[in-house]
Order: sequence, then structure tokens, then C-alpha cells
Amino acid sequence: MKKMIPSLLLVLSLALTNSLLAQVRSVPASVTEAFKDKYPSASNVEWKDKLSGFVAVFDQQGNHYEARFNNKAVWQYTEQKVEEGTIPDPVKDGYAKSKWADWKLEGSTRIDLPGDKVQYRLFVVKSDLQKKNLTFNSEGRLLKDNSTL
Repeated sequence: MKKMIPSLLLVLSLALTNSLLAQVRSVPASVTEAFKDKYPSASNVEWKDKLSGFVAVFDQQGNHYEARFNNKAVWQYTEQKVEEGTIPDPVKDGYAKSKWADWKLEGSTRIDLPGDKVQYRLFVVKSDLQKKNLTFNSEGRLLKDNSTL
């Protein structure tokens, strides 16, 4: 009996972990309809439940995107990884004038927001411990600087 208890605990913990990793709820029809209206030509769509909303990961016209919708099916933003060469000059200038200009640019993301606003998130690294996400508006003004792992 004593040998069965650890095995039983292992099986229960694996079952619990598996159920926690599974999607908590299905994507409401209102969210999928809002997505289809915004991105009618999207392909390879996969959904993620983020509890505060839903994220659609998809391809469109040869590019890969992530779009976030809240629980009320309202589109919040869409992200797309972009090459350094496609970052607008004002954003490059804003980065060059920032106190992180000597850090290495490791990646960049374009963020489309409601109202036709666009932001750029630049992932910069100085060392294994010094990493930041810098968010700029399309005019090159620094909006946020968040440390990251």
C-alpha cells in the first residue's frame, strides 16, 4: 500500500497538470466572427485562451500574426515580428537617441492598435541579465521600457 501512494500521487498530479494546460474554455462565436470580419483571408488560425481575452495566431499574405480580442469580442491589437530594415526611420532615430542605443537590437515587433495607431517594440540586449523591451510610437517617441528575462 505504501508503494502505491507515491504512484497514485504522480498520476493525480499529471492529470491535474494536463487539465490545467488544456484550454480553459472554448472561443465564443462572437470572438471568432469578429476575427473573421477583421481578417477574412487569414489561414492556419490557432486560438489561445488568455483568460482576459483570446489570441488568434494566424498567417495572412505570407506573414505571421497574433491578434488579441477581449472577452466581449472587441479587437485590441495585432502583433507581427518585423525585420530591422522595415522599422521606420523615426523609430530608429528614437532608439538611437535613447539611453539604450549602445545595446544590441535582437528583435522587433510591429503592433497595430485601434484608431490606425502603430507602435514598435524593440527587444534590446546588453548582457545575459540586461534585456529590455522598448516600445515606441510611429513618430519615434519612447512610450515604455520594460525589463525582461
